[in-house]
Amino acid sequence: MIALIIIVVVGIAGAIYYFNYYRGGATGATVRTASGLKYIDEVVGTGASPAPGSSVTVHYTGTLENGTKFDSSVDRGTPYTFTIGLGAVIRGWDEGIMSMKEGGKRKLIIPPDLGYGAQGQGAIPPNSTLLFDVELLEVKN
Repeated sequence: MIALIIIVVVGIAGAIYYFNYYRGGATGATVRTASGLKYIDEVVGTGASPAPGSSVTVHYTGTLENGTKFDSSVDRGTPYTFTIGLGAVIRGWDEGIMSMKEGGKRKLIIPPDLGYGAQGQGAIPPNSTLLFDVELLEVKN
């Protein structure tokens, strides 16, 4: 009986590993890109993906690693629209949002070199890792 339970548990673990490794990840899995950006898909969208030059509209909340909120379109009640892939936003946003699909929700974990770097910005101290909860509301290709 114990051997059967072990076989079932190992089989389930193997299936999860297969899905995460070979199928490109699952909701809730942390993905690390070559640049050092990390993201976690909370909801995988079903709509269009943006391409460089697309207009995208997002809702977001940005916090520091210590939990201090520094900006939120959600709190303002006004989504943010920008052109993706042209340097209009920090590099971590361009990279992290480019691979989303409309309707998706993702947590971006942006290292300093993809954020505001050694100079910081306003309430963001130098060399800060930034956390963003982003919802991709609309893509206009």
